[in-house]
Amino acid sequence: MGNIQYKPINDRYSNDVIDLILPIQQIEFGVPVTLEDQPDLKNLESFYCQSGGNFWGAFDGNTLVGTIALINTGHRAGAIRKMFVKKEYRGKEFGIAQQLLTQLLTYSQEQGITDLYLGTVEQLKAAQRFYEKNGFTLILKADLPAYFPLMSADNVFYHLHIK
Repeated sequence: MGNIQYKPINDRYSNDVIDLILPIQQIEFGVPVTLEDQPDLKNLESFYCQSGGNFWGAFDGNTLVGTIALINTGHRAGAIRKMFVKKEYRGKEFGIAQQLLTQLLTYSQEQGITDLYLGTVEQLKAAQRFYEKNGFTLILKADLPAYFPLMSADNVFYHLHIK
C-alpha cells in the first residue's frame, strides 16, 4: 500500500473494474445487482467517455483499488457512478475516495458542469456520510431531473451544486 496513482481508465481495465466492484456490491453489502444489470462495466468508453464524462481509477502499483465515474447528462449536469474503494484501502489515512471525488469535481468544472447527482443504496452508510461531508444534499427521487440515468438498485439520492 504505497504510492497511489490516479488516472482516467478505459475499456482495457473493464475486467479490473468488474473484479473490484462486483464483490463489494454483492458480497460485502449484499446488494442484489449482477454484472448483467451493469452493462456499463464492460463498455467504459462508450458509456462514460463519449458523452463527455470520464472514468477514473486509483492504482496501488498495477492493482486497481478505487473507481469513480461521471456521466455527462447534458443540461450542465452530471451523474456520479461507480464510486468504490477496496475495503483495505478505505478511510482518511489513504484518502482515496476524497482524491477520486476531487478529480471528478475538477473535471466537471472544466467541462462546465454545475450540478452533480448520484444515487446509492440504503446499506452504504459510510458512503452517505462521505457525500454529505463533501457538501452533497440528500434529495427525494422525485426531485431528480428527468434526464438523470436511474439505476434500479438505488434508493438514496444526492445533489451538489458546483459554484
